[in-house]
Amino acid sequence: MKTADRYLWKRYWALASPYWQHEEKWKARGLIALLVILLLGQTQFAVLFNEQTGEFTSALAARDEDRFWTSIKLCLGLLIAAVPIYALYYFVRDKLGIHWRRWLTNRFLDSYFSFRHFYELNANNRIDNPDQRIAEDIATFTQRSLYFLLVIISSTLQLVAFSSVLWSISHELVYFLVIYSLAGTLIVVFVFGQRLLGLNYNQLRREADFRFSLVRVRENAESIAFYRGEAQELKQVKRRFTEAFNNFNRLIRSQFSLNLFQHSYFLLTLIIPSAIIAGRVLSGELEVGRAVQAAGAFAAVLSAISLIIENFEGLSRFAAGVDRLDTLAKCLPAQPTGPNDPDSVIRSVEASHLRLDDVTLHTPNRERILIRNLSVTIKQGEGLMIVGESGSGKSSLLRAIAGLWRSGSGTIFRPGSDDMLFLPQQPYMLLGTLRSQLLYPHREYSCTDEELLGLLEKVNLPDLASRFGGLDVEMDWHKVLSIGEQQRLAFARLLLTRPRFAILDEATSALDVTNEANLYRQLADTQTTLISVAHRSTILKFHTQVLELTGDADWQSHSAANYHFNH
Repeated sequence: MKTADRYLWKRYWALASPYWQHEEKWKARGLIALLVILLLGQTQFAVLFNEQTGEFTSALAARDEDRFWTSIKLCLGLLIAAVPIYALYYFVRDKLGIHWRRWLTNRFLDSYFSFRHFYELNANNRIDNPDQRIAEDIATFTQRSLYFLLVIISSTLQLVAFSSVLWSISHELVYFLVIYSLAGTLIVVFVFGQRLLGLNYNQLRREADFRFSLVRVRENAESIAFYRGEAQELKQVKRRFTEAFNNFNRLIRSQFSLNLFQHSYFLLTLIIPSAIIAGRVLSGELEVGRAVQAAGAFAAVLSAISLIIENFEGLSRFAAGVDRLDTLAKCLPAQPTGPNDPDSVIRSVEASHLRLDDVTLHTPNRERILIRNLSVTIKQGEGLMIVGESGSGKSSLLRAIAGLWRSGSGTIFRPGSDDMLFLPQQPYMLLGTLRSQLLYPHREYSCTDEELLGLLEKVNLPDLASRFGGLDVEMDWHKVLSIGEQQRLAFARLLLTRPRFAILDEATSALDVTNEANLYRQLADTQTTLISVAHRSTILKFHTQVLELTGDADWQSHSAANYHFNH
């Protein structure tokens, strides 16, 4: 348990410490210093309120009217002074929390979108729901970190302030308090600890999986409706919810046992302090008010030294969140890291041309060889058409050329990323305006409305802007455009960007032959070199050579002019 706690602390410190040491450190340290000052004020007011509670209780017991009303007036004065301090404390705490969340979220997002980590995580079985970890777990991490940090500081101040009060009233209460709190803490940690940590971790994962399954249904609603697959989808969604439900049932059973102990532990403290000092009060040695004051001090000190007992449920959920964030952070290194064996990855060399030199391509998990010992050169202006049966590795080869897959061996010489553009079969539609769709991914391009409208005419979408209200209307383009319209819109990006090399993975599969030929002709006129995966013989004329993947990792190279499809 001690080793696990030390490991958890190291993971927590690795996540938390950078904010307090980097560019926002002075703002963060200033706000935390202000919070400590406010906590000092709160603690002092708590001591004074406890003192006055004992005072007016003694005044009532003694039937001393003047003493009672003097104490009440003093309490009202303290109240007026204390309220702004309490309100300001929560304001500053939340302000610091949201700034910390912004900084940490930006840090994770920068790592997530660098070196294509967002893509590579799809093949990482260790990481589930990275979106939930960034959107929700970071918020919980910063909020609960501040909460527990300030609780520790507040408890320390309470311990110092009220211990002297309690010691001055009863030494026996202090001795009992130390033994009682130590026993309670050990029971909570060793009896309830490990099980609750595991259950809370699993609950976070199960809830994220359930939410993700609903998102998937929404994103693929049309396909599900066409297949009439709602019954199966419902079954899967319910299965995910059932897993969350069953885990939560186990969690609340464990929490029930913890709550039984916690409430017994704390409710006993309503009786024990009075029982310990009852003899001195009944003998007249202590005033009734001093007994009330002792009970208040006892509760404050007990709360201060029983942090783990009081907050263990929240701590276990927090520890689970720390583990999830730490796992994600370790999968988002600041620099790309390749396998230990350099021979197990395809080398990438920047060059003015595109050439594959003795490339063997594996699946990312290295379970299967897709292509073996491929060597081919694509010169400027001499396009390559890739053909083969389904599953032969055509799209995988394009991913390797684009630098997305590196599992294998050999070398790929390729131009810089600005000289290549990839068009998948299912085009990506940005959330935004029609203008942003056309300019994606180069928002910095400066184009007039006339140029963009002319571009839409070239790809046979002349009325697209007028149909939806202009270039600057925001729509969910993935839903309002057909696949064919989306593919033509993606081609418009190519015609605007004019890269030296265009990689097309069945990018015209939803188009008729006439539209397909028109787009390829215009693209060829821009002097862009084409690397295409396609199945139609009508576009052979736009390529110089054909690479045929024959299956079983074999391949053949042909001249496009002499190649004939078998079907």
